[in-house]
Amino acid sequence: MGKLRYNIALVAANILFGANFSFYVSLTQHGISFQQIFILQLTVAALFFAPSTIFSRHTQRINLEDFGSIFIVAIVVVYGWMYMLLWGATQTSPIDASMIATIGPVCTLFVAQIVNPQPNSWIKVLGALLAIAGTLALITDKNHHLLGTINQAFGNTLVLFAVISIATNTVLINKQLQLYGAPTIMGWYYIIGLTMSAPFFYNDFITIFTLPLSQFAIAELLYVTLFGTVLPMYLLYIGSRHLTALHTALYRYIQPLVATALALLRGQNIIDHATVVGAALIFSGVVVVVTGNILPIRHR
Repeated sequence: MGKLRYNIALVAANILFGANFSFYVSLTQHGISFQQIFILQLTVAALFFAPSTIFSRHTQRINLEDFGSIFIVAIVVVYGWMYMLLWGATQTSPIDASMIATIGPVCTLFVAQIVNPQPNSWIKVLGALLAIAGTLALITDKNHHLLGTINQAFGNTLVLFAVISIATNTVLINKQLQLYGAPTIMGWYYIIGLTMSAPFFYNDFITIFTLPLSQFAIAELLYVTLFGTVLPMYLLYIGSRHLTALHTALYRYIQPLVATALALLRGQNIIDHATVVGAALIFSGVVVVVTGNILPIRHR
């Protein structure tokens, strides 16, 4: 099958991720807090990855300095990415959240430029500005609310913060990823995150099992913890390891397609002018960023 299986892995991962955005909103409507979803996702992921991570030959080679870096970035990933994404996604529409979540390449470009400044092509800068304009269009729009709840701008801002956090992780942990491999590093993220979170979210974890949930809500909860977290993370690693960054970035647009379809079918949101404008700017901007490798900026 050659590279076809890796393309299929990326497609499947983004389909599974995309469905999460609708289920997050639905679960909160069933009385489940985003904190409860967060600790359950973290627990399941840690239990799944812990055995292979702890006993990995790569783990045995991790020195104290690298583990310190992994520890710091784990906090950024778990609280900056997972926690903030869940919080934001439950405060806005699945469509907006999934669209903003695709601007990872743009945020990575900015973070990398801050950490290691270097000449960049003007076309990439233009693409980044387009994506930022699209994100601001979604954040500043005041014309639609989700089921009469708080303004979506707050949730959209949280999702943007989450994307910036995961972009920061991508830049800061690059050295350790090359040395020890993504599965080992990812496993330690969840192990460290669960260890740090357990004392603060213990009650959330316990009370989730006492809620009077419908069978459909239970099925959604199982989905976001297993098929929406563990499985797509594994598939994403498999696909991105063997394909280019361009494949990984462009396949992300499957997520808003899935999220939009589910949101419309379930009556969770409508598509308005801000959604169309924001989506067009973000899509074109990210495409330009991930493909713009010509015409470098000239510094005087």
